[in-house]
Amino acid sequence: MVALPGVDPSWSAYLDVPSTSTADAPGTSHRWHYLDNGAGADGTPVKGTLLCVHGNPTWSFLWRTYLAAGLPEGWRVVAVDQLDMGYSARTGVFRRLEHRITDLGDFVAALGLHGPVVTVGHDWGGVVSLGYAHRNREDLAGVILTNTAIHQEPDRPIPAPLRLALAPGVHGLGTRTTTAFLDVTLALARPALQPEVRAAFRAPYGSAADRGGIANFVSDIPADPSHPSYAVLTSTAEGIRSLDVPVLMMWGPRDPIFSDPYLEDLARRLPHADIHRFERASHLVQEDADTAATAMEWLTARAVAVAPPVDGPRADPEAGAPDTTGEDAPYSPLGQRLRELAAGPGSSATAVAEMTADGPRTLSWKELDDDVSAVAAGLAALGYGPGSRVSLLVPPGLDLTVLIYACLRVGAVIVVADAGLGARGLSRAVRSAAPDVVIGIERALLAARAFGWPGKRISATTLPAARRRALRVDASLGDLRAARADAGLAEHAAPDDDAAILFTSGSTGPAKGVVYTNRRLSAMRDAVESTLGLGPGASLVAGFAPFALLGPALGATSVTPDMDVTAPGTLTAQALADAAAAVEATVVFASPAALRNVLATSDELSSAGRSALGRISLMLSAGAPIPLALLESVQDLVPAAALHTPYGMTESLLVADIELDGVRRAAAAAAAGQQGAGNGVCVGLPVHRARVAVSPLSISGPGGDAVCEATGAPTTQPGVTGEILVEAPHVKDRYFRLWRTQQDAARTTPWHRTGDIGHFDAEGRLWVEGRLGHVITSAEGIVTPVGLEHALQELDDVRLAAVVGVGPVGTQAVVAVVETAQPEGRGRRGRLADAGLAAGARAVARDCGIDLAAVIAVPALPVDIRHNAKIDRAAVGAWAAVFLSGGRAGSL
Repeated sequence: MVALPGVDPSWSAYLDVPSTSTADAPGTSHRWHYLDNGAGADGTPVKGTLLCVHGNPTWSFLWRTYLAAGLPEGWRVVAVDQLDMGYSARTGVFRRLEHRITDLGDFVAALGLHGPVVTVGHDWGGVVSLGYAHRNREDLAGVILTNTAIHQEPDRPIPAPLRLALAPGVHGLGTRTTTAFLDVTLALARPALQPEVRAAFRAPYGSAADRGGIANFVSDIPADPSHPSYAVLTSTAEGIRSLDVPVLMMWGPRDPIFSDPYLEDLARRLPHADIHRFERASHLVQEDADTAATAMEWLTARAVAVAPPVDGPRADPEAGAPDTTGEDAPYSPLGQRLRELAAGPGSSATAVAEMTADGPRTLSWKELDDDVSAVAAGLAALGYGPGSRVSLLVPPGLDLTVLIYACLRVGAVIVVADAGLGARGLSRAVRSAAPDVVIGIERALLAARAFGWPGKRISATTLPAARRRALRVDASLGDLRAARADAGLAEHAAPDDDAAILFTSGSTGPAKGVVYTNRRLSAMRDAVESTLGLGPGASLVAGFAPFALLGPALGATSVTPDMDVTAPGTLTAQALADAAAAVEATVVFASPAALRNVLATSDELSSAGRSALGRISLMLSAGAPIPLALLESVQDLVPAAALHTPYGMTESLLVADIELDGVRRAAAAAAAGQQGAGNGVCVGLPVHRARVAVSPLSISGPGGDAVCEATGAPTTQPGVTGEILVEAPHVKDRYFRLWRTQQDAARTTPWHRTGDIGHFDAEGRLWVEGRLGHVITSAEGIVTPVGLEHALQELDDVRLAAVVGVGPVGTQAVVAVVETAQPEGRGRRGRLADAGLAAGARAVARDCGIDLAAVIAVPALPVDIRHNAKIDRAAVGAWAAVFLSGGRAGSL
């Protein structure tokens, strides 16, 4: 065997294996090739063996990273070449699935492998490894699967690439005569394989005779129940339901062959499995992502084949005594207050309102509860109940409110992804959630058909019959309401059942699904009520969707203003005032982007509008850091209101809170040089039942491989910058099918690592300085962006600023990229700032103790759609590096 990249030559071995397969004559032996990292060969104890099985048309080379990763972790890794594949013998016999499962058992017996064994499979090697696992449970310690399939729905065609490979006239030519099937498979890698890696995958398949196994593997695909291997596939698919060992599934969702429906099928058969979707990976997920490191981390985390570790102390004493996460706290369902108010003396009072061109649409508490009951009954009649995932693609308003509480009433899991993610981002989010049903407006249903989203479809409006058929709609919201309501239908889900999957904004990478249980959603309601004083009798204008949806849970009347919720900057001052007048609101919640446009359009306010805003007693704004100057301007618009700026995220809606006077005091403390005050945005003190700490930053690793990490013990010491950690009953339960992401976020038990960075001041107030991934590591030390960005935005010529690092970690140059207040057209490319602007920016930076290497002016900075304020600093930094090097940077 030729030298191979990433493969130690000592790993390569051969073994003559007696065959017990019915494919072979009695007494037949075959020579197997395999890779073995040799862990334990010197007598050193090992934790167990990973038995890795490749699919078609790869070979054991696919598992080279597992062999390398297993050695330091104490795992023996054995990766086989299946017969007729790789460098194993060409048997001259057509080997079906049944034979291959038996073959693997023969190999294990001949090698003398004993438990604990963890099977690892990919593609059709996943099926073979599962077949082995099902039949050999006595030594089985775990199962790891990567893109594979164990069941083919009879009414669902097999994937198009496989249909083509099976087609008469194509099959032999594409799989055996030529290398087409092999080449197409290797081309699925994202990014493309390096030439030497591609050559290694091709090496065992140089002639048509070498490729017979590739052709036979394709022929053995059980496309329908008449296929000879269908019964064995079905038996294995049913048998694995009783596997009681830990299971990890790692998936490349861009796979055109074994796509997400196959993952969903496996998840139903192995509901206890841990799952991680590598969002950018395709079929060759081992090549596209570091699945080996994830597997090793999982083996340790799940204590596979070893005794579980003894629990140690949960936190650093200086961060405070551990708080309960909420399991022992009093619990009431999220919809309980809605039912109580609907049955009480105030049942005819307005519960929810929605502003339309024809005036406000309203529902009383009784009407809302009746509508929720009717829709819940309709969902139940269609078979949706506990555990069903329901994707809601309906704008905030009455219908969305009703649907959310109806889903919660039947125990379904709501899936909420913001249309502001854009078509691709939204599609990626919906597909990753694998909903059982999508309920949406017509535009959403068009996207569902165009992008092939999973799940049945229900229209939020009544559609003509032809349109309904074209969109493959099974029912409408009106049909659900027509069902007979079950007066006895109670809140169905248990406290610790999943209740919601809420997607992040996607401003720091692909949007992540954040899972909340019923208990944690209810704790979120309690945190809002305790912190902000919102409850029965309150009346709320919700320019931010989460608060509109929490209104009924709080017992507060809520109204959705007339605006495009996917673009917060569309909220006008008059629209806000009209919504406030409609329900005599005393509370407003709006994002910073919305407030900026409200201020920009305040001259258009009517006198009645100004009066309505004059009655506001509480103004809330969050979602992005808010400068003091913006708050001061808002105060002029709502003079009677207390202004609060809660800090939170999708993973924890509330973490800290501060009001305007507190912001002023924090600014004064910063000006006076108080310890820890300044360099960021002050977000106040932790909210009810939340604990907050920071994990100090450090730079580790050699040279160009150095990274900035938060590795220090949790602390609340003033002036120490680190990653912000939070523990509270209302923090999310986990990320959906992102096992490794969840492990990273929870690696400092019991804290959730937010990815934000900040510090405390001497008064215990939290200051946010940016994102961990945006920290600049200059030769002078660590630089965080938010404080300097806000200072730069005080310059007359600067509308928005991004501070980024250019160059190697540890020696990065600090660069300011500024969006000028009067851009010269969005199509213009960036340029070095003129002398006056550059001098002003450098002077501001020096006051912050920072030396700027360059100041670049651009027409517009890239910001997230949801908040119109979160700058994509990673994109800005990459662009600035090209620009400053003289390359073709193009436009941001």
